[in-house]
Amino acid sequence: MSSQGLSVVIPVFNRDVRELVQQLLAQLPAWPGPAEVLLLDDGSSTFREQNRLLAALPHVRYEELPTNMGRAAVRNRLVAQAQNPWLLLLDNDSNLPDTHFLARYAAALTAAPVLVGGTCYAAAPPADPALYLRWHYGRHREARTAALRQQAPYGQLTINNLLIRTEVFRRFGLDESLTRYGHEDTKFGWCLREAAVPVRHLDNPVRHDGLDPAPVFLQKSHDAVRNLAVLYRTEGLGADTKLVQTAERLRKLGLLRLARTGLAATAAQLQHNLLSAQPSLRVFDALKLHWLLQEWR
Repeated sequence: MSSQGLSVVIPVFNRDVRELVQQLLAQLPAWPGPAEVLLLDDGSSTFREQNRLLAALPHVRYEELPTNMGRAAVRNRLVAQAQNPWLLLLDNDSNLPDTHFLARYAAALTAAPVLVGGTCYAAAPPADPALYLRWHYGRHREARTAALRQQAPYGQLTINNLLIRTEVFRRFGLDESLTRYGHEDTKFGWCLREAAVPVRHLDNPVRHDGLDPAPVFLQKSHDAVRNLAVLYRTEGLGADTKLVQTAERLRKLGLLRLARTGLAATAAQLQHNLLSAQPSLRVFDALKLHWLLQEWR
């Protein structure tokens, strides 16, 4: 086994990943060692026939699960099958922005055992108004430079577009008890911080193309806030997030009950704004605080 071999692991769910895989295969010659692309379909109801064609390609392993395992479990299973010392974790709704993506990672291998490339979004808003909120949020809250992310390297860690030593990932793994969407990466970053594993952020983003319609995005965001509340309540994780810090300030000021009541009274109006053609991210912050305070103990 080459010390620089790479396993790209991609969980697949109701998404045609042929373009992403072809992009990766075209760039494999830039990697300084053997490479494989591992695909595990997590109980999809669509696109299976299309994605099965990838099994015939060199360097690709494609498998299917009969039922959905969930975001954390399917990634842990993929990593267990990986045969190389480096892992590249990608979401199935990502695309590579250019032809030098793997080369940039290859040039940074000695920088740290954990490298985070980041995420970018299309410059123009989507034609479908239902997708605008997800694009708007991504452009203004997720598309950050490496310099900004490096200021809080563990808190800004994302599982999507993560290059990591296989042994490091297997040491911690993802928490499969988080069955709802969201904050698997928050706990993983906390584990790395506690173990003092160096994390380096790079300007090597993937483009997030799988924009959810606003109602779906809001539901996923609600699930993520619930996960955050559980992690904070049971393990003290998430204390460095703005959402938890705001709730704690309200508690210390004795305003928790008042804020909970006021936000509950306006929740329908907040959601109406976010489903409109001109959603406000400040309104989104208020709605997430409402969700968190409903879970607060």
